[in-house]
Amino acid sequence: FPFPYAPYPIQERFMAALYGALEAGRVGIFESPTGTGKSLSLICGALSWLRDFEQKKQQEEARLLASEESGQEGTKRMTPAEPACPDSRDTAGEPDWVTAFVQKKEERDMVERLKEEQIKRKKREDRLEKIRHNVQLKYAAKRKRSEEDETKRLLQLSKEVLSEGAGVDGLEQLDHDEEELILAEYESDEEKKTVSGLEEDDDDDLEEEHVTKIYYCSRTHSQLSQFVHEVQKSPFGKDTRLVSLGSRQNLCVNEEVRRLGALQLINDRCMEMQKNKHEKKNDEETEGKKRRVSRTVCPFYSYEQMQFLRDEVLVEVKDIEQLVALGRETKACPYYGSRYAIPAAQLVVLPYQMLLHEPTRSAAGIKLKDQVVIIDEAHNLIDTITCIHSAEVSGSQLCCAHSQLLQYMERYRKRLKAKNLMYIKQILYLLERFVAMLGGNVNQNPSCQAVSQTGTLLKSINDFLFQSQIDNINLFKVQRYCEKSLISRKLFGFVERYGGPATAVKTNKENQKLGGLQNFLLTLQQGSDKEGEFRHPPLVHLQTKVPRAVRRISHIPECVSQLVPDAASFLFPGTVGQSSLKFLLLNPAVHFAKVVEECRAVIIAGGTMQPVADFREQLLSCAGVDPTRVVEFSCGHVIPPENILPIILCSGPSNQQLEFTYQTRDLPQMMDETGRILCNLCNVVPGGVVCFFPSYEYEKQVYAHWEKTGLLTRLATKKKIFQEPKKANQVEQVLVEYAKCIQRCSQAGGQMTGALLLSVVGGKMSEGINFSDDLGRCVIMVGMPYPNIKSPELQEKMTWLDKTMPRAAGQAPSRALIENLCMKAVNQSIGRAIRHQKDFASILLLDHRYARPAIFNKLPQWIRERTQVKPAFGSAFAELRKVRTCILCTA
Repeated sequence: FPFPYAPYPIQERFMAALYGALEAGRVGIFESPTGTGKSLSLICGALSWLRDFEQKKQQEEARLLASEESGQEGTKRMTPAEPACPDSRDTAGEPDWVTAFVQKKEERDMVERLKEEQIKRKKREDRLEKIRHNVQLKYAAKRKRSEEDETKRLLQLSKEVLSEGAGVDGLEQLDHDEEELILAEYESDEEKKTVSGLEEDDDDDLEEEHVTKIYYCSRTHSQLSQFVHEVQKSPFGKDTRLVSLGSRQNLCVNEEVRRLGALQLINDRCMEMQKNKHEKKNDEETEGKKRRVSRTVCPFYSYEQMQFLRDEVLVEVKDIEQLVALGRETKACPYYGSRYAIPAAQLVVLPYQMLLHEPTRSAAGIKLKDQVVIIDEAHNLIDTITCIHSAEVSGSQLCCAHSQLLQYMERYRKRLKAKNLMYIKQILYLLERFVAMLGGNVNQNPSCQAVSQTGTLLKSINDFLFQSQIDNINLFKVQRYCEKSLISRKLFGFVERYGGPATAVKTNKENQKLGGLQNFLLTLQQGSDKEGEFRHPPLVHLQTKVPRAVRRISHIPECVSQLVPDAASFLFPGTVGQSSLKFLLLNPAVHFAKVVEECRAVIIAGGTMQPVADFREQLLSCAGVDPTRVVEFSCGHVIPPENILPIILCSGPSNQQLEFTYQTRDLPQMMDETGRILCNLCNVVPGGVVCFFPSYEYEKQVYAHWEKTGLLTRLATKKKIFQEPKKANQVEQVLVEYAKCIQRCSQAGGQMTGALLLSVVGGKMSEGINFSDDLGRCVIMVGMPYPNIKSPELQEKMTWLDKTMPRAAGQAPSRALIENLCMKAVNQSIGRAIRHQKDFASILLLDHRYARPAIFNKLPQWIRERTQVKPAFGSAFAELRKVRTCILCTA
């Protein structure tokens, strides 16, 4: 395998296993610990396979074309003689000459298709080669853009001069800004005979066949950028056609749109500008008959410029930031320009959501048929699919949406077409019924309405649809109307214009989480199978929550339309304003099945994939994947065995058994014992110590107890104490201070030896943060972070698993789920310490239950192999002192 340096043996094994899985069309679960060069192994292994695959394909094409050319003469001579035996028949009952004719026709069609593909490929390669080597071409394109901009500017000035003094058209009762708030005439799909698209849609380049490619997806844009940089450094960096995809929020270069901030607002405004561009021609045709209001179009949505940007993207590997910079320079939209590059790309880099959410996938032009998908950082893949396809909306949001939409309808009733009024009334009715299901009335203040019933109410989806009296409404049509009419954008503009400070829709990030009517409708809809069958009846669930500010109404119809047979919705009533309707996906395999069915091969990779049983059973088995198609690969770490010391500690310094159950962890003696362990460790471990607690509440409780008993003061003499903040925007500041303190202490010497960071499992610091070198010389896990089994969502998931999944090794599926969730969280947290080949650290698991075989076997293999179980604190402390001696020797 080509590699930028001599690979580790485990990297060679990883690449060989990956190559084999792709060649055989398998579904692979690959684990390679952080610090072992997983990204480079994925790049070099996968792109080596793709290069070989393309070469084989081209050789096969050349062979077929050559055999066709050499066989044409013979075919012409033989053809008249073929019908000589009309009565001879094959096994299917067809005459031989008919079968032969069909086969010949199929062969000819295939050869013609290959010839066309060859011509297109040659044309594309020539175009890209020309751009790659012809710098003057770039300057010519740039100069042409400048000339066009100047022409447009002069034309606009001329129009303004001509329009001066023309006066205001007496027919227009609304000003320009308000005119844009009126919904355009809407036609449903049945009424549309033709669907108009881009005027350039018949261009050959848009019809280009999708070449075999690899879709690489990860969780965050920063992880994707990091991957692209690795590709640039690899031997494949120069000749790989790579495209980075992202959301409009990340790729938009139109400052007017970017200023809106919230993703939904940016999406709506972008779609509206596109619609305006497509309607522009019709407006110009009718300009002489009736004056129309001018609609804003996006200056970056130029097909010619986006073609140029597409070619630039394919010529050289670029990450998101470089793509945006190129878009600004070329005055072309990176969002759409990058999509035009997908068919010809060999490697497409994109976030989870774009690949796993089918409507988003289709909108982006992603075709998975016979392609390869690699999902990196996949330890939380099941949770991601569940979150993408679940939705929630609160009572206060429903009431607010109803009030705003009603006022909008009253204001513009005379200007709206009948079809728009019909759909608006349907949406108002849906909102009214949803609020009624929460026990409220849309005409009263939701925060003042008390709900008689409290607790949890579960309903099947059919019961929910009938009891809410919405079973007679076609939710698919309502959801499509919300999407196509851009009603949310119009309503937002209306609220901005007429709503006071108290009623205006807020757009900060905190208020933009998944929710709202459109997403809600989409969730409901998908449960309605065309056959009307529900394999596992979904449930509806209302939840009491602290009300957030009004979320974007545009999400709500999308949600109620999506109820998959395996989804559940729950109700927890409180006051109407605080209550919420929630739809929860129980079976993520329903959506993942489409990915594994279409793809040639799927690779699920991560640094910490243990326990893999969840992926195998909940995701792959339920998705109908043949067990023989699934392949697992797990490799060790590159660090020497002596560089890591994992210890399971069963009791503390005073021989108190360590068992942090919900019943015992609050006992003063347990909190005291934890404090004593930390005091002893801080005396011998230099640099940074990171201590993970099961929850924020428990961490806060323990901290308060230590403060009261004076343990905190003792700890502070050796290590400066930092606490993980709950707010994400404060995490970076705490980490910087933590790192600075450790660096200061190591340079100054003295009594203070570093810092102690109190973190939370599942918090901001348990995932994606590197505690390498002195930042994490010891990682401590206090107790076992089991999820809250009283959570209605979890209870419903457990019930569903017990009904649908077989028992494994004598254990109920619900029990396995709880253990797996716990150990996934543990493995993610303790994996923070070792980040590269020369790193070293100790890991302490404070709970005797970790020594149980069922739990112990769910630790990552490279940690499990080196773990020592210590019944008493003394022997564990002696091992830690040895590590300290080694550290001092190496220093």
